[in-house]
Amino acid sequence: MTQIVPSRHHDIADDLRRQITTGHIKPGERLPSEVGLAGQYKVSTATLRSALAVLQGEGLVEKIHGKGNFVRHRLRKIMYVGGWGTLDPWTAAETALRVTDRATAIEAHGHLAALLRVPNGSPLTEFLSISYQGKSPHSLARIYVPRDLEATGALGDGPSYVRTKESFAVLSPLSSEVRETVSARLPTPDEASTLRINPTLAVLAITRVAADTAGRVVEAALLVFPGDRVDAVFTTHHVIDERQTQG
Repeated sequence: MTQIVPSRHHDIADDLRRQITTGHIKPGERLPSEVGLAGQYKVSTATLRSALAVLQGEGLVEKIHGKGNFVRHRLRKIMYVGGWGTLDPWTAAETALRVTDRATAIEAHGHLAALLRVPNGSPLTEFLSISYQGKSPHSLARIYVPRDLEATGALGDGPSYVRTKESFAVLSPLSSEVRETVSARLPTPDEASTLRINPTLAVLAITRVAADTAGRVVEAALLVFPGDRVDAVFTTHHVIDERQTQG
């Protein structure tokens, strides 16, 4: 590490950033302890942590609880294809994306009950899906399906297993209408912890509700993508009335 005496935490961030971008500190490498770095730069640990927070917000460094600060492997962008919610297979393949799933039995309450249009206490299955690029979390989804509509074997045979990039897609074969609400916001503490991102980094949040031909909601999904890791694409198909074109 370069021995400098910066006047502000930005100077420390600039020095560490230069070492990371020039390859002096390599992706996956663990940084010295915060106490050690603070001593090296001759600043307080609070100032040192402020510098690391800058790099964490830029996606250059990630802090893993109980292990320390690591240089992050650069995570590539993927494409979310609206409508049925698939992750574009080309961009997902380029990132070597893999997805883990966990199924949990829960009950509907509050906002979740309103989304699914079911009474409070109704039995649901929650599918928690987290995508990874290498060992780094890339994005997450929580998909909720009424227990009586859960498609047998839709997500495999175990409570925890690995699936492919299509796992963020609508699960129910009964779906005929999909509505998606997209917003940019700050992550919740749980989202920031799960995705290992700085809580000041904006995320793209997509609330997706799928209904059958009778209008019954068959699933609701809450998808979260760090803003620097995804492009969302939505395509509209206009139906042409043949009677009008025939004049």
